[in-house]
Amino acid sequence: MPLKTDVTAWLATCPKGMEQLLADELQAIGATEIKQTVAAVHFHGILEVAYKACLWSRLANRILMPLLSFKLDSTDDLYTQAVEIPWEEHLSADNSIAIDFIGTSKHIDNSMYGAQLLKDAVVDRIRRIAGGRPNVDAKSPDIRIQARHHKGQVVVSLDISGDSLHRRGYRTGQGSAPLKENLAAALLMRAGWSDIAKQGGALIDPMCGSGTFLIEAAMIAADIAPSINRQYFGFNHWLQHDEELWDSVVKDAHTRRDVGLEGLENDIRGYDGNSRLLEVTVANIENAGLDEHIRIAHKPLDQFGKATADNGLLITNPPYGARMGEEEQLVPLYQKLGTVLQKNFIQWRAAVYTGNLDLARQLDLSPTKQYSLFNGSIPCKLLVFDNMQSKSEQIAERLSKPAPVQPLTEEATMLFNRLQKNQRRLKGWLKKSSISCYRLYDADIPEYSAAIDIYEQRIYVQEYAAPNTIEERVAKQRFETIKRAVKEFAGDRFKKVYYKERRRQKGDAQYQRLNEETSESIIVKEGGARFEVNLSDYLDTGLFLDHRPVRSMLGDLCKGKSLLNLFCYTASATVQAALAGAKSSLSIDMSNTYLDWAQRNFDLNSLSPTKHQLLRADCLKWLEEDSQTFDVIFLDPPTFSNSKKMETVLDVQRDHPELIRQAMTKLNPEGILVFSNNFRKFKLDELTSRQFNCENITTQTLDMDFERNPRIHNVWLINKRSSFG
Repeated sequence: MPLKTDVTAWLATCPKGMEQLLADELQAIGATEIKQTVAAVHFHGILEVAYKACLWSRLANRILMPLLSFKLDSTDDLYTQAVEIPWEEHLSADNSIAIDFIGTSKHIDNSMYGAQLLKDAVVDRIRRIAGGRPNVDAKSPDIRIQARHHKGQVVVSLDISGDSLHRRGYRTGQGSAPLKENLAAALLMRAGWSDIAKQGGALIDPMCGSGTFLIEAAMIAADIAPSINRQYFGFNHWLQHDEELWDSVVKDAHTRRDVGLEGLENDIRGYDGNSRLLEVTVANIENAGLDEHIRIAHKPLDQFGKATADNGLLITNPPYGARMGEEEQLVPLYQKLGTVLQKNFIQWRAAVYTGNLDLARQLDLSPTKQYSLFNGSIPCKLLVFDNMQSKSEQIAERLSKPAPVQPLTEEATMLFNRLQKNQRRLKGWLKKSSISCYRLYDADIPEYSAAIDIYEQRIYVQEYAAPNTIEERVAKQRFETIKRAVKEFAGDRFKKVYYKERRRQKGDAQYQRLNEETSESIIVKEGGARFEVNLSDYLDTGLFLDHRPVRSMLGDLCKGKSLLNLFCYTASATVQAALAGAKSSLSIDMSNTYLDWAQRNFDLNSLSPTKHQLLRADCLKWLEEDSQTFDVIFLDPPTFSNSKKMETVLDVQRDHPELIRQAMTKLNPEGILVFSNNFRKFKLDELTSRQFNCENITTQTLDMDFERNPRIHNVWLINKRSSFG
């Protein structure tokens, strides 16, 4: 069917406030041309992407396929336009249907009347073509159709999700004020549970109710598709439904769930003072298939002691007076929660979702972040706490300290706080991964546009050149603010701070030394490798931090194999591959500066000069003339180069098809090409993707310190097809 391979427009609806999270989620499953609007996200993708959205979206309410959009100038327009939609391509006379009509105007002032007109159009079209008519079933239809009428425009869509996707299929009972599942998932995401879970952190809900936080948290940690237990989707009776494709999507989800559950070691626990409610909680957890991974116990809040895990997330949705009692009766509950956090969860993060900020003040804590998310029609806030010190104690402590001689400006304080926050966020991951060189900040605050990297006990600050619209005076002031914040952050912990302004370089300028008087090089470690890094002389330090996962991957790919490293720079990728067991390598670059640097890296790691060779050459010319072949090729060209040493000007977007084809001629039949570049707007040539097997693995090559900047580089795995045509 054409929809299996054709890119189609889709619409995902969601509760207001979740649009950005949903957009990120859809991008992760392969959606393109993503555009946010109020309570919805437009996107494009093949049918598989829509199926994955139905199965994997933790945030969406519905996935719609828009069929027709038209201007409503009269009451008759709804019928006359809708009857021309080829409904026979989507449903038959044997199907039952339901119509959801949203919105009114002077032409259609009643949504039920709008639904009736649309139903008549569908039924009349099917009767005219098939001789029979579908029945209406408002509760359990085979096909659900939606029409949204807004500002004179009507959009008619097929609802391929059917029932709202927040209904996962595991809930059999609930408390008096349950959270919807997609709201619980959004709150967990805002609280940073994904990163905490990856680092092995625990999760506790001390007032767990029917267990929604617990179940959604376990599903996130174990990589379980949220709708894997649903028995019905809107596409089940759709005439263009591809059962084979859907089965493959579900099969993959089951495989990921099995792997995720096998490796799930996070301690996830729920407590509640209502023992009868916990019977419902246990049933919900069993329905989700998570009874071996979530612990439940009857324990009132005033019986809480120290946490059993060193770190993790405590998240809860306490009552806040709107539905469960008067505010005065809840003050002791919030005070006790604050005391428990301050006394027993010092190293943890806490997240409290409430609709009553007056009650939240009884926690006596200062939130690190606040997020506004509605609970139904009730405006609520998620308060995230990283510091469990009493707010009143913090105020007293500040008052007792003498004022600093040179207090930070408000702007510098904001930047300093961001640096501290990022350091706390990365701390657990850095320790677990034994990483000492990493990116701490990358223009997180747009006005202070710089990259701040840590190289063990040194800080390297690259200020990005300000756009032409920013006055030079303002740019200098902002750079001074960056310096002041970094100096405060460095304190006595770091030996030295280096500052550089990074501008677009032309030709050999990228190799020119910036510091002619002194040269300061240090040796840093990455995994088992040692590298020379120069923080004083050049714009680039000799080690691309964002390529850390790529270097590790090359090590795995090259065990017992030969490697060709084109545009090798300081050959750090070759070093990692050689130490991992590559039998031989050839690293090519045309810069004597970088090849000498590469040789020093080879010497630092005792690499054999006979097995691992360096060659000064124009990579483009070498590819045309040499006949050697290799098992693995690493191709990481510059985005643009017009160096006098090259015979031609290189533009990676324009020239990558020929560059890849030339490189593939040097690849052994079962070999693999790792193609990388740093052009943010890069798009792989369509013919290249048809000629070879090309897999975009960019998202898999972003470590935690570069997750905020997913366009820092592009990485593809490319190998030869068995046939072409």
